[in-house]
Amino acid sequence: MENTYPDGELLICADCGHEWSQAAAASESTMVVRDCNGNVLANGDSVVVIKDLKVKGSSIPLKQGTPIKNIRLIEDDAEHIEGHSDKIKDLVLKTCFLRKAN
Repeated sequence: MENTYPDGELLICADCGHEWSQAAAASESTMVVRDCNGNVLANGDSVVVIKDLKVKGSSIPLKQGTPIKNIRLIEDDAEHIEGHSDKIKDLVLKTCFLRKAN
């Protein structure tokens, strides 16, 4: 939250009174996003869809092998990425259905 402040070795939330160590906060911020094979994904990577997926709000499905280029990681969410295919824009996809492109 935005009303946190350091107090010695601890961070304190002024809103709820919760206290935690700064080391725990630093380890939480190092989120790692992985594809279905365990490869680490980063912003700007390209991925490939590993199975046919129905897309909500579109009549066009994503077919197996569809490339998703220039992905963006979602902050605080290691299971989803944002990206675009050639035919469908503004997709949010689960990483378990993606593999990193070579």
